[in-house]
Parts: sequence; C-alpha cells; structure tokens
Amino acid sequence: MDLSNFFSIMRGEIILTAVIILILIAEIAVKNKEKIIYFSLFLFFIHTVIGFFGIQEGSLFGGMFQTNATINTLKNILNTGVLIVLLQSTSWVKNKMTECNRVAEFYILLFASLLGMYFMISAGDFLMFYLGIETASLPIAGLAAFDTFKKRSSEAALKYIFLAAVTSGVSLFGISLLYASSGTIYFSEMTQYLTNDNLVTLGFLFFVTGLLFKISIVPFHLWTADVYEGAPIGVTSYLSVISKGASAFILVIILYTMAKPLMEMWRELIYILAILTMFTGNLFALRQKNMKRFLAFSSIAQAGFVILGMISGTQIGMTSVIFFLTTYIFSNLGAFGVVYAIANKTGKENMDDYNGFYRTNPLLSILMMLALFSLAGIPPVAGFFGKFFLFMSAASEGYYWLIFIAVINVTISLYYYLLVVRAMFIRPNDNPIPFFKSDWAMKLGLLIPAIGILVLGLYSPVYEHINELVGMFLK
Repeated sequence: MDLSNFFSIMRGEIILTAVIILILIAEIAVKNKEKIIYFSLFLFFIHTVIGFFGIQEGSLFGGMFQTNATINTLKNILNTGVLIVLLQSTSWVKNKMTECNRVAEFYILLFASLLGMYFMISAGDFLMFYLGIETASLPIAGLAAFDTFKKRSSEAALKYIFLAAVTSGVSLFGISLLYASSGTIYFSEMTQYLTNDNLVTLGFLFFVTGLLFKISIVPFHLWTADVYEGAPIGVTSYLSVISKGASAFILVIILYTMAKPLMEMWRELIYILAILTMFTGNLFALRQKNMKRFLAFSSIAQAGFVILGMISGTQIGMTSVIFFLTTYIFSNLGAFGVVYAIANKTGKENMDDYNGFYRTNPLLSILMMLALFSLAGIPPVAGFFGKFFLFMSAASEGYYWLIFIAVINVTISLYYYLLVVRAMFIRPNDNPIPFFKSDWAMKLGLLIPAIGILVLGLYSPVYEHINELVGMFLK
C-alpha cells in the first residue's frame, strides 16, 4: 500500500483521530481544564477547514473504505454542523463540566462518534459499515448521560443504549441473511444478487432497521422524545442533526447504489413510512410544551420529509435529500441554539416561558422565528427550497398523492411552529425572560446558522453544485 495514497484518501479520519489523541494528551498535561475547551475548538476548526480542500478519490483495504468528492462533501456538511454544536456548547462545558473535570471526555466522545460516522459514510462493505455505526452509537450513550446530576439524563442514556443494541442486533441479523443470499459483504458485488427473493427481502428489511432507528422513522421513533429531553441540549442538537444526518446520508447511498434492484420494494416501504412518520411527528408536536420534546417531535416529522425525497430513486432525489439535510442542519441548530442560550442563562425550557421574549431579547426572537420558518418551509428561507426540491423529486416519479399528504403535514407543522412565534411576539408576560448576553462562542454559534438559512435560501448554485457531485457519484 502506498503510504502517501493512504494518508490522502483517509485524510479526514486520520486528522480527526489525531485531534482525539491531542485532546487526550492535553487532558493529562494541562491543569487549567478551561484551556482544553478552546484547544479543542481550535483543532476542530482547523480540521473543518482542511476538509474543504480537494481530496484524492479512491478506495482502501480491498474496497472496504472508499471516498470521492460527494462523500467528502457529506463529511464537510457534518463537520460544519459539529462546529456549530461545539460553539453553542462552550458556555455549558465551561460552567458545568470544568468543575467536575470532564471537559476532555465530552470532546473525545463527541469526536469519536463523528469518526464512526465518517467510516459509516465511506463504507464499501457491511463490515466497515457495522464498525462505523457501532463506533458512532456507543459514545452517544455516554454523551446522553453527561448530566450525571440529573436522573433524566441517565434514563435517556439507558433508553438509547438498550434500544440501539436491539436494533443493532436486528440489523446485524439482516446483514447475515444478505450474506447468505449473495456470498459477499461488498456493496458493489451484492447488487447483482439482490432479487425479490423472500430471504433477500427479509434480510434487507432487517438491515435498514438500524438506520431507520437512527433517523427516528416510525415505528422506531419512540426513544427520540425521552432521550432528547433527558440529554444535555448540546447532545440533543447533535443527535437531532449530526447523527440523523449521517444515517440519512448512508441510507440514501445504499438505496441508490447497492439496493437499486430492490427499488420497487423499498419504494412501497418508504411510501408508508413517510406518511406515518410525518403525521406522528406533527400530531405529537402539537401538544408539547417542553421545547426539547417539541423539537424532538418536529425532527421526527422532518425525518418523514427526508425519506419522502428518497422515493424517486433518481439523481434529483438524492440531490434533494442532501440539500434538504444541509438546510435542516442550519435550521434545527438555529432553533436549538436559541433554546440552549435561554436554558444556559435561566434554566427555562417550557414554551410558556417564552411569552413576551421579544420585548427583552429581540435578536434571539428573530433568529428563532427565522429557524422555525425555515423548518416550516416558508419562503424565501432555506427550508422552503429544501422541501420544494423534495416534492419536485417525488413529483417527477408521479407520487402526487404523497405530495398532497406532505403538504397537509407542512400546514400542520406551520401551525405549531407559529405557536412559538406567537408566544415570543404576541402573548403578554408580566415577568418575561430578562435581557441577557451570551459569550462570543454562542453568538458565533447562532450567527452561522442564521447566515446558512439565508444563503441556502437565496443562493441557488449550492443546489446545482450538489447535483453535479451526485451526478458524478451515480455514474
């Protein structure tokens, strides 16, 4: 193996591993733990910037690991989201984790989880995929339990790890059935053996269960609200955006490449699951008062829109899914960022606490409104174009009834998103949340999503660039 070739193809994974090792060394060598926060931020910022420079395409380990421009772009999207999460989490880590000496552990677990997602997206066979998804999942359980002084945090971690173990076992059983049917674990070689045989169908359904669990697709969504509410807000935003985004990326890659021969089968599955997921997420979100549970059910509904875009099986479908997930990252992190900022300063997480918020904190209120409008799909912000392209991809294959149902769900979601806007701008409050200032990291962590929401809504070449990359990937 050419060593220079190896470092070039696995550049992202190697650099991120080096970042984890350097943080581990800093934990031993640095006495002032607050310095580790900024050291970790600096290292990951450098890692994120390097990711945008061109990467050599190729594969390693006999095809187990592969990379190209499209895969590198997906990793860059995740890196941007993680950087925002880190910025928004800075004050929480400084105030809560420094005193109990668990600063380095937070960053090591988070980066280890991201590293697993890298391997999952670059997987060329089921072995690398399974190693990646397990590496991504296990640290999240530790992150969910990071608020050890809160009972709900430990409960959230237990629920996540137990359900993740069950779905992981089911997924592994599905992989064994697919291997029994084809005699290979490589995605590219398995395609020719995938038919409508009962064993293949059963194996594929079991296999995708693990990914559907990560994306919070009904009926694998029951963990979402409890884990989101119990985990620290930074971990919740990471789960709702980064973990979900990585799982959706690999799912669309598998459906559009390895599982292409099973398209008629998984199209019917997606049709049913998309409807169930959109309605379940939206209807349950209507009754939520806790903002973390509110955004949890909102994210379930958004997951229904994500898989709706996958149903076309065409290049425009994959492009629309990637573009929508990019807009979703900025929109959801914008909303979570405001919730995070308020919770850090006041400890309040209920929607009724936001009554009259605009009177005392107009900028945060406007950002929250912008993020919620983007999630609802109101023009001209990014979320509108994200949903528009999803609907357009489904319409190109004649799924008009599905689009009609999706439009109904958009209307429902608009109603409950406006409940938050009404609370902030219209509803009176004799004792609103007082004016407060956030630190520079939180301000930057809120500014980046705001810019992303506006730029992706007004700058169309982003979609064209993604479409061009997907076209090269599917050739």
